Formats: sequence, structure tokens, C-alpha cells
Amino acid sequence: MKQIIIRIILLAMLVDLTPGVKAQSTTENETDSTYMVNDTSRVQIAFRKVTKSDLWGSVAVVDVQNLIKKNYHTYSLDNMQGYIGGWTGNSLWGMDDYLVLVDGVPRDANNVIPAEIDHITFLKGASAVVLYGSRAAKGVIFITTKRGQAHPLKINVRANSGFHVSKSYPKYLGSAEYMTLYNEALENDGLQPAYSDEEIYRFASGQNPYRYPNVDFYSSDYLKKAYNRSDVVTEISGGNERARYYTNIGYYRQGDLFKIGEAKNNYTDRLNVRGNIDLKLNDYISAFVNANATFYNARSANVTDSDPDDDTSDTYWTYAATMRPNRISPLIPISFLDQNALNAWTLVNNSSNIVDGKYFLAGTQVDMTNVFADFYAGGYSKWTSRQFQFDTGIDFNLDNFLKGLSFHTQFAVDYATSYTTSYNNSYAVYEPSWYSYNGVDVIADLTKYNNDERSGEQNISGSTNRQTLAFSGWFEYNTSLNNAHNLSAMLIANGFQQTESEVYHRTSNANLGLQLGYNFKNKYYSDFGAAIVHSAKLAPGHRNAFSPSITLGWRLSNESFMASSSVIDDMVLSVSASILNTDLDIDDYYMYEANYTQADGAWWGWYDGASEQSTNSIRGENKDLTFIKRKELSANLRASMWDNLFSINTSFFINKMEGLIIEPSTIFPNYFFTYYPDASFIPYVNFNDDQRMGFDFDVNFNKRLGNVHWTLGLAGTYYTTEATRRDENYEYDYQKREGRPVDGIWGLESDGFFQSQEEIDNSPEQVFGGVVKPGDIKYVDQNNDNIINEQDVVYLGKGGWYGAPFTLGVNLTARWKNLTFFAMGTGGFGAYAMKNNSYFWVYGNRKYSEVVRNRWTEETKETATYPRLTTTSGTNNFRNSDFWLYKTDRFNLAKVQITYDLPKNILQNSFFKEVSAYISGSNLLTIAKEKEILEMNITDAPQTRFYNIGLKAAF
Repeated sequence: MKQIIIRIILLAMLVDLTPGVKAQSTTENETDSTYMVNDTSRVQIAFRKVTKSDLWGSVAVVDVQNLIKKNYHTYSLDNMQGYIGGWTGNSLWGMDDYLVLVDGVPRDANNVIPAEIDHITFLKGASAVVLYGSRAAKGVIFITTKRGQAHPLKINVRANSGFHVSKSYPKYLGSAEYMTLYNEALENDGLQPAYSDEEIYRFASGQNPYRYPNVDFYSSDYLKKAYNRSDVVTEISGGNERARYYTNIGYYRQGDLFKIGEAKNNYTDRLNVRGNIDLKLNDYISAFVNANATFYNARSANVTDSDPDDDTSDTYWTYAATMRPNRISPLIPISFLDQNALNAWTLVNNSSNIVDGKYFLAGTQVDMTNVFADFYAGGYSKWTSRQFQFDTGIDFNLDNFLKGLSFHTQFAVDYATSYTTSYNNSYAVYEPSWYSYNGVDVIADLTKYNNDERSGEQNISGSTNRQTLAFSGWFEYNTSLNNAHNLSAMLIANGFQQTESEVYHRTSNANLGLQLGYNFKNKYYSDFGAAIVHSAKLAPGHRNAFSPSITLGWRLSNESFMASSSVIDDMVLSVSASILNTDLDIDDYYMYEANYTQADGAWWGWYDGASEQSTNSIRGENKDLTFIKRKELSANLRASMWDNLFSINTSFFINKMEGLIIEPSTIFPNYFFTYYPDASFIPYVNFNDDQRMGFDFDVNFNKRLGNVHWTLGLAGTYYTTEATRRDENYEYDYQKREGRPVDGIWGLESDGFFQSQEEIDNSPEQVFGGVVKPGDIKYVDQNNDNIINEQDVVYLGKGGWYGAPFTLGVNLTARWKNLTFFAMGTGGFGAYAMKNNSYFWVYGNRKYSEVVRNRWTEETKETATYPRLTTTSGTNNFRNSDFWLYKTDRFNLAKVQITYDLPKNILQNSFFKEVSAYISGSNLLTIAKEKEILEMNITDAPQTRFYNIGLKAAF
């Protein structure tokens, strides 16, 4: 296959350079480009390309090829909510599980960079995705890569280099303050203090941070102020009428924040090579071949996992959130060793890990491994990923059989593999025995834990692979009768299958599709789309379903009463109704079958004392389990006015996801389930329903004022969710999830702090565990039963799990001569979140953050904003309640870029055709009431601002 691809590339270049075959030349568009495709450009929708003016239903398009000229970005879907409506930043119309197609094949959005992309189509409405079948039922993002054009060889080179600068760091208390407050927490719990005043004083003095450590994980001792990201991309394109080619070769490398040990060598890099070729074999047959290879590498210092049973791996940042500042000093100077401490000197001289010839690794019996020692002596790992993608297709013009008839095919094979290689070293740490000699701290001896061992063996782990096979074939028919009746039709067979390592069942999608379209004089439109979908997740006899969709459109601007209008350039109104069947929310296979398990039957073997075995039912059978249905009504208005001064694209939608699968408890007798023995005969059934309703819009203004061309774009999405049907049996109406948002946050309603024991005694009993004391959170008794428990949980707000209820984007472009200014902002409003991570929920022996400073005490009871400190589990205070709730409303200045294009008259006699230089900044500013929380990451790398300088040249 590799040889075939090489031969096709050589053939394309040969045809381009052959004498006598003149390539067509194109002139560069001198007009100001925006991110929206123009009306005559052809954009990708389901299985065909149409002009923007012929887009129907709820579809939005971003012209990335033009966008990147003024907005350099590194991720394919970066801030797309700033340009078009319907995309919330992580979902389409508030639904999850959207399907990403790259050139028609299911692929990862992060495996194609913006420099490779021509345009991105967001297929939001059910009518727009029906032809793709079951796994596209929640929307499709179709990424179309660039293709060669009929012009002489053209080479574009783009180089960028910039720096990531951390926005903010969590603020944890230093050793002395932590020790003081931990003593206070012990006192609150009736326990003896853990630290003496003398100890606290010595830690506070800072005279010897090696004996009395005060470790700040975010100190400049360990972290850089900034780290670099650089990339270079070369594009080669050209061709003629017979063959056209496009090649993209790109490389980027990104560093890391760390400046110590092996971690200072951390990096991520990516090399990609893409080749797209289009061939016209004769007047009736054309073909294309696309190939892409991507090579990822990520090198990082090893970090010992403190809890191997936990599914997540520890990182520097998880240690930063949990390791108390007074535990150990990471490194201790050898100079502190007493010259007469022969044993200590022997241990140090035999160590393989003396840092910079000055320091040995510190530790204790409970800190035999720690993240700092890991970075210096634990070795390193390298994650490697290779992705190979190949797709090809042949298009047949069948005009000889029937004018307007064509047949198209596409076949794809993708393969992705990844694995980790590592050098895992063991190391020794040393616990010093300190004493003071004439007021000077000296180490009298060392206790060694573990040994220095470097096997030199390379370990291989975490091997994964994924294969994607995709095929589609379709007949397409287009004809026009009397220049009035325009007909279109498609008959489609489509499917793909993904095989992943350690996943037994393949992910599959197979469907037949039918599209029928008619328009009268480009004025009145109707479009019918349907698919027969298949799913192996359902029982035989229920694995196929029919998904229909119909759209009606009216181009008002072609009506006679609009003909004389000097305002309306184009105006189209369309409405759609659809019922899509999908298995996206069917979590597993064989859910329709009964399930039994073998269990220890001692509960019924009491009569002879023997341990018997029993067969217990886990669930019942339901062979009638069926697809989940997306039922939708939508309307779309697209218009441009005043010679394209103003344009708008807006949609309204209401859809239901009906028949979500659950094991209901209310529609079966209670004896279908028992707690002891633990058994259930309740089957999975299609029961729950969710509804989403909302609208989206993108509005654009284009105006030249004097010598400046201005473009202003506004985009937004507003939606609500509702659990319209739920299997629930709550005693009180305020507890019911039905009728509430699907992304609802639930918890208790707080009522300040208990100020005295008398107040506690005269209040409802709070029964969440532990002894309630003054300074604990007081909750509202919703049902007036004088007990605070789970029955007092109420709805608190929307979580915005699928994107904020209202997403807003604004972009501004100003072009003056050869200078272009671009700025973009994005915002999300209407959602809430819970402060429930370790930074805010401080109890037990957890690390203390600055939030505890304003804790409740007898002295601060009138002004306190945080509960009393405790070394217990804090089950009364640290649970979901509106006390911890905060709004996530924010507006981000996401991007600013200034671009200068060198005047072409300067380049006339040079090797260059175009030269552009630009500077930009990303994620520059957050405007929000809770800015400090929203910009702070806990247990993860800090958020960053990115400052970049770039240069682009065309040859």
C-alpha cells in the first residue's frame, strides 16, 4: 500500500510538470476574508457538498482555511463557539456523544491540526445527521481537510514559537500556620495537640528549612515561570485538471513547567505527514487517495503511585494537593553532615543519587518514596503513539446511463497504537538525625530506606491499539425539468467498525440511507431523509429500526413581493421534523438478557452449618428492549441583507430523547427485588425521557469605514434541559427529579453556622455522622420532621454538564491596509458548580488551603465564612449543599492577534509570493465573580496563557 501511495504522488507531480499540460492559475483573493464561507463555496454535509446558499436545516460552517490567516490556533475545535451557534464548547445543542468525522471517517478531532483543515461543518439538527445512522444521532462535526487546486506548485511555510505562562496557583498554608491550625482542629475534636509551640516556632523561623521544612510545590525552586511551544508546518500543493495534490508536513514540540531532575526534560512532540490526491482518470471516472501518519511522543519523569488500587495515577499535581508542607525537605545539603558521622558519610558516599554533588535525597519511613525523589532518581517514561490513516474513493459519472446519475464510494482503514517504555529505578532516601552544636544544626546520623538500583532494562507497558474500518457507497441523482423543477436523490449504504484492545465488542455503525429532494424554481424546497439502522446491542427481532426526517424550506427572497427590496439579499426559512433511532445511550451488550450469578449460600445453609452455593438472579429478561429515540422539531432562518452588510443564521429546536434505559423500581412489584439475599428479577426497560429546548444564532456585520474594513460576529446558544419522565418514588414533591433539569445539582439548603450548643439542642437533629458542634453548618428542615437527612435534599441549580445554559461568542476583525487586528471572546452563563475538591473540603489530616483562614471560631463567629476545623471525616459539613455552590458565569478574552502582511509590491522580484508576521495571545483574561476558582486547577497542571509569535511565507 505504501508503494501505491508513493506512485500516485509521483504521478500527480509528473502530470503537473509535464510539458504541454498547462496548469490553471488562480489569483489570490484580495478581499477581506472572514471565518464564514461565502455563498458560492461548496461545503460538506452528509455525503455531498452544496453551496452555502443551499444549506438546509440546522447546519453551521466555519472556514478554517481563511480563519487561520488571522487567528493562529493549535486545536481543531478551539473556541468554535466564538463563531457559530449551537456548539457549546463540548456538545451540540446540549447533547453529548457527538460524532467526529474527518473526511467522512470516524476519527479524533485532536489528530488533525487547523493548518490541515479546509472547513468544519457542524451538523446540529436531526435532519442534518439522519443519513449517518445510529451513532450520529446526537450531532456530527465534519472536518474537511485541504485539497490540491489546479495551479502551479505552491509551498507555504508557517513557523510559530511561544510561551505558556501559568495563570494562577492554588494557595496552601505554610508549615507553621498549618501546624497551628491542625492543633486547633484537634482541640475542636477534644484531642491533644500534635505540635508544641517550640516546634511551630522553629518551623516559622525559617532558619533551617532542611530540618524544619516548609515545602511549597508551586515555588520557583521547582517550577519555571514559562515553557515553550514551537511548531513548523509546510504545505505543498498544486496540480492541473488531471491531477491535484496537497501535502502537509508539520511538527511541534512543547515543554513543561518543571525545572528539576528528569522532569526538566519533559516534553510532548508531534510529527504529521498528510497527503491528499485527486485524480481525474477520464471524463467519467475520478478518484481520490488520502493518507495521514501521525507520530506522538511524550517524555515524563516517573512518579510513584501512592495508591496502586486507585484507577488514577498520581502526578506531581496530586502530590501538590495532598502532601503537607512540613513532611520532609526534598533535598538536604551534604554540608550539614557532622565530619565525625562516619556511618552517615559512608551511606552518602555510596549513594548513586547525589544531586549536583551537594544534596542527598531525604525521606522517612512513611515517605520512602516521594515525588521529588521520583523526579531525581525514579527514572523516566516515554509514551509513544502512532496513527496511520488511509482512505480512498472512486466517483463514477453515469450520465451515459441516466443524465444526472453518479455513483460514489469511499473505503478507509485507520490504525492507531500506543505504548509506554520506561526505565524504572529504585532509590534510597535518608532520614537525618539532627542535633544542635553551639547553636548550629548538624546531622549526627542517617537512616537509610530502600536501595539504589538501576537495572538498565527498558520496560514496556500500557500497549493499546485501535483499528477503524469504514465503507460507504451511494448513488446520487440530480436533474432539472424545464428549469423549474429540481430533483435530487441519494441511496446510501454506510458503515464503520472500530476494534479496540481489551474491549470485547467492536463499536459498530451500519445503516442504509435514502434522501429525496425537490425544489421549485429555487423557491420552495422539500427534503426527505431516512435511514434503516442496525444495532447488535438489542435482541434479535429488535435490531433494526427506521429513522425518518422531513424538511420544508421557503426562499422568501425569490418571491415577487421581495424582488424590489433593497434590503434583503437572501432569506430562507426551513422547518424540520425527525425521529432518529440510536443505541448511543445503550451502555452495554446483552442488556436484554437475564443475568444470574453463583453466590455463597450460607444464608440458607444454617440448618447443617455447611456453606452452600446458590444461583441468584441479578436482573430479569426483556427481549423487547429497543432503540432510544431522538424526536425533534426545529426551525431555521438564514438571511443576508444590505449587500451582505448583515447576515444571520438562527435555529430553534425542541427534542426529546425517549426510552432511556433503566432498571425501574416503581413498575414492578416490590418482591422482584430483595436485599438479602441480594437478588433482582427487574429487567432493563426503555423508560426515562429527557427534553432539550432552545435556540442558537450567529450574526455577522461587515462594513468598510474609511480605510478600515470591520467584521463583527456574535454567536450564541441557549438551551434548557428537563427530565420529563423518571422512575422515582420520592415522598415529597421537592425531591422529584422529574420536571427538573437533567444536569441538576442536588443538595441541602444551608442556614449559616451553629453558633452555640444551645442552638444545636433547639434545632432539628442532623444525622450524617459525627458529633455536631458549634461552627458546623446548619441545614434547613424541608419536610419539618425535625430530622435533617437525605429527605431534605433539594434542587440547587444547573450543572452545565453539556455546556453552560447560555454560551456566547463575539469576534472582531479590523483590517487596515496590510494590518489585521483580530480579537475573540467567549462566555458561559447560567450554570453552577460545587466546591467539593480537597482544596475546599479540608478535614482529617488533609493539607490546608487558604480557605480555612476565615474558619469559624468563638472569636470569629460573626464573620466566619468557613466551618470549624476538624480532624474527623467531617460528614456533616462536607457534603453537597448550597454552602459550597458557586456560579460559573464567565467571559473570557480568548484571543488577540495582530497580523502584518508584507506589501506585494515589495515581493515582486523576490522568491516569496506572500510573507506575513503576527503576534498573538490566547486565554488572556477571565471576567467573572469567581475568577479565582475558575482559573485555578487542583490536582492538575495550572491553566496557562499563551503568547506567540509567528511567521508565514508562500513560495
